[in-house]
Amino acid sequence: MKILVCISHVPDTTSKINFTEGDTKFDTNGVQFVINPNDEFGLTRAMWFKEKQGATVDVVNVGGAETEPTLRKALAIGADGAIRVNATATDGFFVAKQLAEVVKNGGYDLVIAGRESIDYNGGMVPGMLAELTGANFVNNCIGLEIDGTNATAVREIDGGKETSSTSLPLVIGGQKGLVEESDLRIPNMRGIMMARKKPLNVIEAADTAAETTAVKFEKPAPKGAVKLVDANNIDELVNLLHNEAKVI
Repeated sequence: MKILVCISHVPDTTSKINFTEGDTKFDTNGVQFVINPNDEFGLTRAMWFKEKQGATVDVVNVGGAETEPTLRKALAIGADGAIRVNATATDGFFVAKQLAEVVKNGGYDLVIAGRESIDYNGGMVPGMLAELTGANFVNNCIGLEIDGTNATAVREIDGGKETSSTSLPLVIGGQKGLVEESDLRIPNMRGIMMARKKPLNVIEAADTAAETTAVKFEKPAPKGAVKLVDANNIDELVNLLHNEAKVI
């Protein structure tokens, strides 16, 4: 079984976010980048298939040379090879088209993508990728088992879980729950050294135009001042909630 894990290169959640050029571009200065958390759950599950079922695992990213340390980390975790599509990830459709070309040319049976990336939170790439490649698709996936060409997937739904039977080729949008957080892997020194010898292939992007353009970014409005009300003054609290906050 050949598995392709899609890796997004995203800012660490502790990073301070700023914008430049009139709030039209993200300021990367001083920002630490990591593997998208949803993708990390997927990569860990792929490692399980590699170790238990002999699968081969590649990782792929659409981005510039600055994303290669993130791909190298995925290799250090245990992926066999990495592919970088040399293009700026402009929008979801553009990324899905680039990934679709990689999937078609690589003959992958299973594609594991994160449900969404934590920077843009678009949540559109896995579904588009499945449509473009003609694969089956399960989103919000929190459990996956493969038996030959048959797959059993568990996905999160409102108020519960849904178990589906499907077949390969398959694209999933994975998330927290696909593996336990305690199963996530930190690269050790041996893995880091081995990652230097593993292939990281750079390919040029397919000729595809972006369908959307970011016009402007805006930070959430700062929180307003807090008013403290004495616990014994219920009348004042009710008055503020009704006339000022207007929530009752």
